[in-house]
Amino acid sequence: MIRKIDIYIVKQFLQTILFGLLAFLIIFLIIDMMENLDDFIDQNVAGVLVVQYYIVFIPEILRLMLPIAVLLSALFTVGKMETANELTAIKASGVSIYRFMIPFIITALGISLLSIYFGGYIVPMANKHKVFIEQKHMKKDLITVGNNIFFSDSEERIVTISFYDVTINEANRISIQEFSDTNLTKMIERFDANKMRYDSTNSAWILLNGIHRQFQDSTESAEYFEAKSLNYLNFHPKDVIMKQRKAQEMTLDELDEFAQNLLRAGNDPTRTLIEYHSRIAFAFTSFVVVLFGLPFSVNKRRGGVAIQFGVSILITFVYLVLLKMIEAFGKNGVLDPVLTAWFANILFFVAAIYYILKANK
Repeated sequence: MIRKIDIYIVKQFLQTILFGLLAFLIIFLIIDMMENLDDFIDQNVAGVLVVQYYIVFIPEILRLMLPIAVLLSALFTVGKMETANELTAIKASGVSIYRFMIPFIITALGISLLSIYFGGYIVPMANKHKVFIEQKHMKKDLITVGNNIFFSDSEERIVTISFYDVTINEANRISIQEFSDTNLTKMIERFDANKMRYDSTNSAWILLNGIHRQFQDSTESAEYFEAKSLNYLNFHPKDVIMKQRKAQEMTLDELDEFAQNLLRAGNDPTRTLIEYHSRIAFAFTSFVVVLFGLPFSVNKRRGGVAIQFGVSILITFVYLVLLKMIEAFGKNGVLDPVLTAWFANILFFVAAIYYILKANK
């Protein structure tokens, strides 16, 4: 009997989630299409590219709307069962409120675990194509300056640029690291310079005010220079800014690798680490908001669906505001990146446990 009730609850829960996601998706696409219509027309974007743009936009919308859809679904499913006196019958049969919540909690946890992969790998791949269409065909978000650009110029060479100005093709705070071709973990030489400019006449990069260090076994030699020409680098000015990938285009593995590379190059990886841990923490939002919202729904209140909808919107609003506030502290170095990413979830989880313990059995 209990198993049948669980299956019934999960079925109703999932159906409502899918309906909610579909409704949010349609609304989101219509609003975005209205906002971008002028850009599509002005740039003469082909119809097939418009279709591609919105196909690859769908994963990001689903990722953002999933926690809201899960919360609304939990509240509406319980509200519907309350209206139909099904919840009353379940309570009368001796099933506690805690036991009644289990199907919702397990389903939400499963959704959150799947969301880690979805948000960490599928969404970035879709965003990569979306950004490509925006920049190449819609002329949107064209970059004039780049920050914390990191890339491999060859299998043995890594280039790090703290700031790059596209208008004058000038890089600031540059590090070029060369590794042994027989042991890629062994650095054999390194260039560090304040500025770097491109000499189009000689097709070479000119390093200004820097130091050239060479490493041989346990010895190290250093040479300071005012200007040094490197004509063997494989990238050109137009390539530099293309090396700067947005965080939304990176998978979890790429974010982790990027953060480690920034740290090794002497740059601050805080923002990248926050993005990495936030990607995982956000996936568990569905689980946390269901824990938080269920106690409000299982105890019958006046107002029915209207009150439940208001509660869900309030919970979502408070969560998002708190998330942005804590993120600002984290990016300024006040909080640890892991705590920054998980603070809102931890706070809501503690509050959820408190309300669940207060719920009537």
